[in-house]
Amino acid sequence: MKKNIAVIGCGQWGKNLVRNFSELGVLNSVCDSNVKTARNFAIKYNVKNLTFKEILNDSTIEGVVLTVPAKFHASMAIDVMNKGKHVFVEKPLALRVSDAKLMIETAKKKKVRLMVGHLLQYHPVFRNIKKLIKSGKVGKLNYIYSNRLSFGKVRSEENIIWSFAPHDISMILSITNEKPKFISVETKSILQKNHADIAKIHMQFKSGLKSYISVSWLNPFKEAKLLVIGSSGILVFDDTKTWKEKLALYQYKSKISKGLINLKRSNFKYFKIIEEEPLKIECKHFIDVVKNNKCPITDGKEGLNVLKILSASSKSEKINKRVKI
Repeated sequence: MKKNIAVIGCGQWGKNLVRNFSELGVLNSVCDSNVKTARNFAIKYNVKNLTFKEILNDSTIEGVVLTVPAKFHASMAIDVMNKGKHVFVEKPLALRVSDAKLMIETAKKKKVRLMVGHLLQYHPVFRNIKKLIKSGKVGKLNYIYSNRLSFGKVRSEENIIWSFAPHDISMILSITNEKPKFISVETKSILQKNHADIAKIHMQFKSGLKSYISVSWLNPFKEAKLLVIGSSGILVFDDTKTWKEKLALYQYKSKISKGLINLKRSNFKYFKIIEEEPLKIECKHFIDVVKNNKCPITDGKEGLNVLKILSASSKSEKINKRVKI
């Protein structure tokens, strides 16, 4: 295996990417603004400790992973792609739609691949959800809602929507295969002024499908749950459960009796999911992208679609009204 991947950013999330690319045998070098941190990781994984400029000019490096503050995503990714290297950018793709479009244009011009880190698209459970929906297990899709709640690290550089919601937005867009028509947002700033800690995002699609996302880093109980409600079944993805219970299907029938609607559960089952770290699957995918010039599942276009919704969410929050997309 060629050691042709460089990871820039060895912080709280970056360290996981460094570990995975090392385990997969492709880690070439690391880089971090904290020189001591970068040096320690280079020693730990027996790779080079390079500056960003050195990575750009190293012809043996074919793919670069950016896990740096979002404000640097666009400029650094464009610098990487201008050197003819593929790039994997952590979410969000960028902070401005115009920057994301420029990133996509650069990738096309330089004939390289741009991938965004929407991790849950690579989760084995989510992959099974898409297969089950396609096979008709839940009938016609009516509603999707997601809760991503925790109690812990609070970010100051981005609010709860930009920090937590990209994953859920990405999954919902992938399931529906359509863009929302309207979006409305409710937020509450408690810990920091004008910086949402709790948010509820409502999306309405042209097909009539609706979705709801609840995100918070001020909740005493951790929850990471996605529900897909169809005309005959409900899929539940609970990422806090064991692998044996992460994915459940509740099938039901409705019966009208004396003017009342009664729901009856007709079937319930857990699905056996092969356990594999989603991040490792995502890293394997980027390796394939670099090796075979393969179009990423979460490419620049997908990242742009998510960014448009994040931007619309910010607008809705600001004007306190529903926004048409």
